[in-house]
Amino acid sequence: MRKGSVEYEQALDAMVEILRTRARRGAETVEYGRLSAELERLGHHVPPHEGPMPYLLEDASAEGSPDGSLPLLSALVVLKETRAPLKGFFRLARRAPYHRPGDDTELWINEVQDLARQYADR
Repeated sequence: MRKGSVEYEQALDAMVEILRTRARRGAETVEYGRLSAELERLGHHVPPHEGPMPYLLEDASAEGSPDGSLPLLSALVVLKETRAPLKGFFRLARRAPYHRPGDDTELWINEVQDLARQYADR
């Protein structure tokens, strides 16, 4: 699956919908493996820790907040062992246009809480 292809865009749309649904449920997190399985069930082969997964997560966040003012959907995707996002999430959150402050834990907790508030009425 190549970024920009029809297949990629369809997988991105599916991922955004999965993450928005979880955000509406009070910012319910999802493990990379579970997200991969949900995408597979919808016909999109996205391995949990390789290939297009990091690009899809970044693009899902950009789609949900193109100017950086809204919480990042990828905050909901966590590693099974740590129950926290991988380092790629924190790199994304700290760069333009997002510029999220705080240490990793504070940044992540704030982002998840902001997602819960943002999607509470949707």
